[in-house]
Amino acid sequence: MLSLFKKTPSAATDPAPVAAPAPDLRQAVQSIAQAASRLGRDAAEVRGLIEDSNQVNQRQVQALQTLGSQLGEVQRAQGGIGTTTTESLKAVERARAAVEQVGTEVGGIVDTLRQVAAAAGQITQIALQTRLVAFNASVEAGRAGEAGRGFGVVADAVKDLSAKVEASSKQIMSTVAELDQRVGALAREIQLREGEAPQGAFHRALAEVQGGVGSISAAAVQSRTICDGLNEQMAAIDREMQRSSQTLGSATARSEAFLKVSENMIEVVADCGIDTDDTPYIRGVQEAASQISKLLEDALRTNTIAIADLFDENYQAVPGTNPAQHTTRFVALADRLFPQVQERLLTLNQKVVYCIAVDRNGYVATHNRQYCNPQRSNDPVWNTANSRYRRIFNDRTGLASARNTRPFLLQTYRRDMGGGNFVLMKEAAAPITVNGRHWGGVRLAFQF
Repeated sequence: MLSLFKKTPSAATDPAPVAAPAPDLRQAVQSIAQAASRLGRDAAEVRGLIEDSNQVNQRQVQALQTLGSQLGEVQRAQGGIGTTTTESLKAVERARAAVEQVGTEVGGIVDTLRQVAAAAGQITQIALQTRLVAFNASVEAGRAGEAGRGFGVVADAVKDLSAKVEASSKQIMSTVAELDQRVGALAREIQLREGEAPQGAFHRALAEVQGGVGSISAAAVQSRTICDGLNEQMAAIDREMQRSSQTLGSATARSEAFLKVSENMIEVVADCGIDTDDTPYIRGVQEAASQISKLLEDALRTNTIAIADLFDENYQAVPGTNPAQHTTRFVALADRLFPQVQERLLTLNQKVVYCIAVDRNGYVATHNRQYCNPQRSNDPVWNTANSRYRRIFNDRTGLASARNTRPFLLQTYRRDMGGGNFVLMKEAAAPITVNGRHWGGVRLAFQF
């Protein structure tokens, strides 16, 4: 692009100096730069909104899938309820049959008790008659005098024994009568006559249990029917949301291309040799990258660090950090060397937000001092905004800046500050090379 503003030198003469752009051309280029900047800002905003919508949609898809899984658990539980209620109804029938069998046995017991009562009555009559005979024998023995004395003793003993037998028989009859009443009541309670409604409390209780279990079974069937309908509706919603995700993914790709066009326009304008609003940031980040490259090369030359340690990618997670922080074997060197360059770039002007050196994977060993605060426990929102060192920023913008090997890269993006807060800004990046090997880049972010 720079050649567009130079005079073509002849073969016989030295190259002519670059002609200064005409005022109207300079103004036109600056206007294009401003328009490209606004375009990039709008593109980044649109892309961010699409990303937000896509994330919401993804969360809804996940929630729907979770709900579908839970609905499946409900359906399986309902199937278990149906099986259990069926078995419960069978158990009630078995209980009723068993009780009816007991009722039949109790009826037999009643008949036996009545036979015992009849036998006891007969014994009482016999005892009464025996006592009368013994009494008569005792009278006759008295009349016989001395000869009947022994017979009288026997007669008295028989009389006493018959009295005891009579008393015992009457006690048996009384007890049997009471048992007869109780067992009869029990028999009436548990026996169920064919064609009659259940009268006893036990059978009424069984009928209530049977009715309740039947209601549960009917409710489970109705619930399964409803769940089947919900499952179909959720499947339809899931298909629609999947299509929405695909549409949003396509929109994101298109917005990415849209944003890339605006960034390319900004870079072309910045590379044409005419100063624009972005020029100071481009020069500043290139100088910072050159300084850090030299600092790292000096560290290798003086054996302050080994090259394997400087290019260490074995990131070690710091336990208990949220967002996750990591350490590498070059963090101590970065803490000592990088701030002198990074902090100076913050004074470039009031629009500068941060200046950081990152390795080729987007890892920030040390950030600007205001963002190097120790994390707070259980406060990821505050940590996201205020504890940004020892972090890996491998998003689109972060990786593009970290892996850029061109002289400079200009991007427009939304910076995530945590808690759903974003800041729209631009970023200039320049590569850091160490002895000809790409180490990472310097990222200089600034406001519009």
